[in-house]
Amino acid sequence: MQLQMVGVWAMCLWEQMGQPNRVNLVELGPGRGTLMFDLLRGAAKFKSFTESLHVHLVECSPALQKLQHQNLKCMDEDSTSENVEKRTISTLAGTPVSWHAALEQVPSGIPTIIIAHEFYDALPVHQFQRASRGWCEKLVDVTEDSSFRYVLSPQPTPATLFLMKRCKWAAAEELEKLGHIEVCPKAMELTNTIAKRIGCDGGGALIIDYGLNGVVSDSLQAIRKHKFVNIFDNPGTADLSAFVDFASVRHSAEEASENVSVHGPITQSQFLGSLGINFRVEALLQNCTEEQVESLRTGYWRLVGDGEASFWEGPDDQTPIGMGTRYLAMAIVNKKQGAPVPFQ
Repeated sequence: MQLQMVGVWAMCLWEQMGQPNRVNLVELGPGRGTLMFDLLRGAAKFKSFTESLHVHLVECSPALQKLQHQNLKCMDEDSTSENVEKRTISTLAGTPVSWHAALEQVPSGIPTIIIAHEFYDALPVHQFQRASRGWCEKLVDVTEDSSFRYVLSPQPTPATLFLMKRCKWAAAEELEKLGHIEVCPKAMELTNTIAKRIGCDGGGALIIDYGLNGVVSDSLQAIRKHKFVNIFDNPGTADLSAFVDFASVRHSAEEASENVSVHGPITQSQFLGSLGINFRVEALLQNCTEEQVESLRTGYWRLVGDGEASFWEGPDDQTPIGMGTRYLAMAIVNKKQGAPVPFQ
């Protein structure tokens, strides 16, 4: 449901752009390709939209690229000419698909729609702690018994430049009460690249992730098999993630290009509600078995609810937790297009 709504957003933006006949549709970190699968399958009947698209997946893992190729039902065209590069086509909507290791490698010069769904939270963060000598970066040290521990840097580190920039964007009273600050240089640099691309070529970007609209203090966490574990517990076997600092994303975009406007963040609940997820659920309920109704209800709560589901009657350890207010949505668009749906 949520992923189909992202497709609705992309199509609405394309409409606002004046329905250009060539558009780059870029997804950052597509995982298994689920979002793009839902988007292309849902949009397949809107031929003028899908025929304008060239899908670009920014993915550096060969294993995930292979999985995305399978899940998007891709076929590699045979090229008869040696000079013509072989094209890969997703048979879901007849759309060309290309893979790239970085956003910078996506060809420029035509309008671009960028989707970053649960991408920013996986970017590496730097943590700083307030000490008597000022803000010091937390670094990792190895003890005598070969275990890991945190230490504070004795002098400024390269990431201190990003901390200074982040502090410049914050109000003094916001910083006064904090003993820790997290900064994400990669997020600032990526946003800079996105904003410059959109400012120059037109289009927009949608960022959906869990985070805060302000300075992030101490959110880095490790997750293994859906459970939180110690950061230093068997490094390399758990997923690391951190809250996205949406205020920092906004400032980075506005600083990078005067041709873009930033909208949001709004909660995922507001975003999906405004795009009509309720009508989509009601339509799906018309043809559901009792079991499917329960599954739909649970899925809907996870997307737009807040906290533990009150209606749940199953095992406590499987209670659906609503992410409707924890996840935020933000859009960066070219000013020529006006405010995007549903941020008006």
